[in-house]
Amino acid sequence: MAHCEQVTTAVDGVLSRMRALDAALPAGDGVAVFNRVYLAVTEAVDRRIDTGGFPDPRAAATLDVRFAERYLAAVDAAAGARRPPACWRPLFQLRRHPGVQPLQFALAGVNAHIGHDLALAVVDACRTLGCGPADLEDEFDEVGDLLVALEERVREDLMPGPDLLQIADPLTHLLGAWSLERARDAAWTAARTLWALRGLPGIAQEFTERLDTAVGFAGRMLLTPLARSAAGGRGRAGV
Repeated sequence: MAHCEQVTTAVDGVLSRMRALDAALPAGDGVAVFNRVYLAVTEAVDRRIDTGGFPDPRAAATLDVRFAERYLAAVDAAAGARRPPACWRPLFQLRRHPGVQPLQFALAGVNAHIGHDLALAVVDACRTLGCGPADLEDEFDEVGDLLVALEERVREDLMPGPDLLQIADPLTHLLGAWSLERARDAAWTAARTLWALRGLPGIAQEFTERLDTAVGFAGRMLLTPLARSAAGGRGRAGV
């Protein structure tokens, strides 16, 4: 019971941090756009935990917290003038670029968090819980389903309207090359690989660094500036 209470408190803690960021950051800031998206996901996970929607609520909460901590650590690194992981650098570097649209900011953050952080969070959660990735597969899939559903809503809410079709055309081509479902599948494979390599720390570190670099490269492509006049979508990431 005490452990469950501690995990619940930890979930509340990461939610508080994200809500504070939402209140503090300017609405058009690229990190703020992603933060609103991720806050909605974390709130949905929290509601599902509270209503018994996960096979193992403790495992789900632990994975949720370890996952969020990776993002918040990147925020803290950037705020403290330290280098965040390579996967996050494009978003922090281009967060105020006038030619990058809100949808690009949102999906670049999702790319960094799913493509890199999720695999490491699974390993972190396994170490915390004393289990292997296979024991977290149901929770991983449930969280992944929430993310896929939210991605569809993000694309709908943040895609420029018909009056910006000239801008939307290259945006459509750019974003059509990236898929959250493929990123989620790759994250699960990476998590299992890292767990298998846990007895070989040097190789595991090299694998993690290469994963970080590759995801960062994809993020930079997602943030390709398309138009200086892009006013950005139909709203304030209403998710």
